[in-house]
Amino acid sequence: IVRRRLFEYAGDPSEVTSVSRQFFDYYRANSEKFPIETQANDYFERLCQSYPIHPEIFDRLYEDWSTLDKFQRTRGVLQYMAIVIHHLWNSDNRDALIMPGSIDLDDSNVRNKSIHYLPQGWEPVIEKEVDGPRSEPTSIDGHDTRFGGVQAAHRAMRTIFMGSAPVSTTQMLKGLLVERILLGCAQPGQTVGVFEDVLKRLRDRLQYLYSDGDRFWLDTKPNLRREMESRKKQIDTREQLIPLIKERVRQLFGTRHCFSGVHIFTPSGDVPDDYGTGPRLVVLPPDIQATYSKADPTHATNAAEKILRKRGEQPRQKQNRLLFFAADVDVLSRLKDYGRTYIAWKEILSDIDAGKLNLDMFQISQARKHKQASEKSLQQILREAYKWILCPVEDFVQGKPKLAWEVVAVSTFATDLTAEIKNILKEEEWLITEWSPIHLRNHLHQWYFKDGVTEVSALKVWQDSSNYLYMPRLLNDQVYKTVIDRGLASKDFFGFASGKEQDKYLGFTLGTNALITLDDASLLIERKTAIDYLEKTTQGPQVPPPGPESPGTPGPGVPPEPVPGEPVPPNQSSPKKQFYGTVDVDPVRATMDFSDIVNEVVQHFTSKIGVEVTIKVEVEAKASGVFDDDLQRTIKENCSVLKFSNAEFEGE
Repeated sequence: IVRRRLFEYAGDPSEVTSVSRQFFDYYRANSEKFPIETQANDYFERLCQSYPIHPEIFDRLYEDWSTLDKFQRTRGVLQYMAIVIHHLWNSDNRDALIMPGSIDLDDSNVRNKSIHYLPQGWEPVIEKEVDGPRSEPTSIDGHDTRFGGVQAAHRAMRTIFMGSAPVSTTQMLKGLLVERILLGCAQPGQTVGVFEDVLKRLRDRLQYLYSDGDRFWLDTKPNLRREMESRKKQIDTREQLIPLIKERVRQLFGTRHCFSGVHIFTPSGDVPDDYGTGPRLVVLPPDIQATYSKADPTHATNAAEKILRKRGEQPRQKQNRLLFFAADVDVLSRLKDYGRTYIAWKEILSDIDAGKLNLDMFQISQARKHKQASEKSLQQILREAYKWILCPVEDFVQGKPKLAWEVVAVSTFATDLTAEIKNILKEEEWLITEWSPIHLRNHLHQWYFKDGVTEVSALKVWQDSSNYLYMPRLLNDQVYKTVIDRGLASKDFFGFASGKEQDKYLGFTLGTNALITLDDASLLIERKTAIDYLEKTTQGPQVPPPGPESPGTPGPGVPPEPVPGEPVPPNQSSPKKQFYGTVDVDPVRATMDFSDIVNEVVQHFTSKIGVEVTIKVEVEAKASGVFDDDLQRTIKENCSVLKFSNAEFEGE
């Protein structure tokens, strides 16, 4: 009836059917984005019957606007739509259908008619947040071509106004569902996701737009965003923002990591210069002069080099114990903005709890949700920002060491940041947690065993690896001691001595494991020199050739009498090539006892080259009564899985 009153001729039936079919197919192709009724065949009939007006306009006018006082259902709709259509015709609007998103509230006649039946206070809301040259939608559409190409912000806000301005006392829930907003502004050929994205942008920027879950509505009362934005501007960067980011970075690392310490935004004088139980990770501050950029990495590397080379005003000795972690320059501004937003919402909640802000229950609930959302966003942006590991290395150029920086990004999707960093350090060989004796031997020959030098202080080698950036970076001295011990088990790598007196090595070891102690006296010995020394010290006394028996010479098979004043040689026995051992294990403490057996006995065999170890476990259980069927079935199934060669139950 309304369409016939407004349009003498709606258009050629084939064109009406074609346009309606395009809208209907569009809704079906994006069925999860639009209301369920748009999927039924009778909605296609509604599109045809209401053409060129979209059925959603009639639904909003008859269901929402008709509840307002003095708004007559038929006459009010006719008057309102006549003004809207007249303006669209004069402005040469090219929309396929007249939709809620098509209603231009910047036109004074349309705006005046729209707010005629509404309470006072809507005109400034429309000017600021719906339509007009100074409105936020104009700014959003004008600065983002993705939105501006389809006027997404304008069309979304017009639809929200149309569906939420007339408030009825019988409404159970405020606002317009996202699916109905999309129905009121998206047209065939347009990407639905663009309108979904613009809703998020509008929610974050507008002061009179409210949202709760998937519902949006406008109100004449400003939401808490204006209060939040005002507080954001007053946040002190040094006293509030940096401490917040520092604490959140600290939480990222936790307490379990491979470093002696994680030094977050720490001045060079406060970063220790020691060996530690691991290297130290220095997290550079969120400052433009300390952030990393692929295009210009010098800001981060210069900031790191100041800490690397000096501890305060003193030269740093143990430079190879430092690694660095920097933020990405492109994410820095967002990190600081998200931090300020979180602090502002936190302050608002604090004032609510202290009774300094008088808000209704919905606004309090919204403040809590915004605080939780901003905290989650801050945590996410923190991972996106802090992702660059900087490792200092030195190469020799014309005989002199030259500093260089190797940089790798940590995945921002890794669930465990410290584990991911450790994996990268191992993969890039920036941190050695397990070293092979052959590498230590080559290292000794490259730097120490040359120009006739055949021995070097074991302590000096460890200290040099901590001091110089061209040396391998070991996790700690235990890695160093372990590789020495493994190397001494063979005669292929080097020897070791606890000290030296003149030409005699004290506590000399080669071809067997030793208790490694790092002190000023301990020595690593070049392999050939160690072998020569071993052969020299293990040669037995010279035995004269056999001659005629004399009265003092014992007969065959009779051991010689000991010579007074000389030590008695130990009894000689045949070489031992096999070992067998049996031990009873307490079934209650079996896990701990078996672990001790492996660590204290088995491991000594497995650490030797050429030793084959076989372990067999025998389990015997006797019941005072009988074993029930369930227990027997469980034991047999488990023994089968564990590959027992024999597992049987027996009777008496």
